[in-house]
Amino acid sequence: MIRQWLDLNKHRAEVLPQLHRLLITDRGPLDIRGPLTAGELRHLSLSHDLDSFRPPERQQEALVDISRLPEGRVYAAISGKKIVGYVTFHRPEKFERWGQAGIKEILELGALEVSRSWRGVGAARALLDLISAEDWIEEYIIIACEYSWHWDLEGSGLSVWQYRAMMESLQSRLGMKNTRTDDPDICDHPANMLAVRIGNRVSRPAIEAFDRLRFRRTSVYS
Repeated sequence: MIRQWLDLNKHRAEVLPQLHRLLITDRGPLDIRGPLTAGELRHLSLSHDLDSFRPPERQQEALVDISRLPEGRVYAAISGKKIVGYVTFHRPEKFERWGQAGIKEILELGALEVSRSWRGVGAARALLDLISAEDWIEEYIIIACEYSWHWDLEGSGLSVWQYRAMMESLQSRLGMKNTRTDDPDICDHPANMLAVRIGNRVSRPAIEAFDRLRFRRTSVYS
């Protein structure tokens, strides 16, 4: 497998708000870019097998909706005019534990999905590497709630523990680490995990509030 990065922002006179790189693979080039606007997303289509959460047409509308949120961000791997992989960020839902405390620094990595026909070429790694170069990530506590029942075990051919190891490896590229919590949804299955990255400009009070949120039923130090 041959992979090659071409940084399309190199040598430009100004820093663009949207990052853009090209990933060369043996299946063709992938345009890795983001955050995408609602207009850009509407001019693209989703690969037919990006259906882990909902049918592709509905998922595309969900991506458009996320891009319109004040803190919403969508990054994509694009082949021609087709999205073959994406990563989303948004505020946690208010009905979830992570959105109930109103901690403005918490941002959720809501979804990471790659088309089955494009797996194994480094698309997910390329997306996360692109995002890791963003300055805005230092302002947030980024969380990812990984639930084993969302994982494509059949399509990947991996066991639940192999899939978890893959997710840990991917998220580590963004500096995220498996972090303890007593959240009942995370604790519902031993393979589930809460991955967290705390930006270097997040205040100490916000970090302490997040620690209290992680452990509602037990002590942080138990």
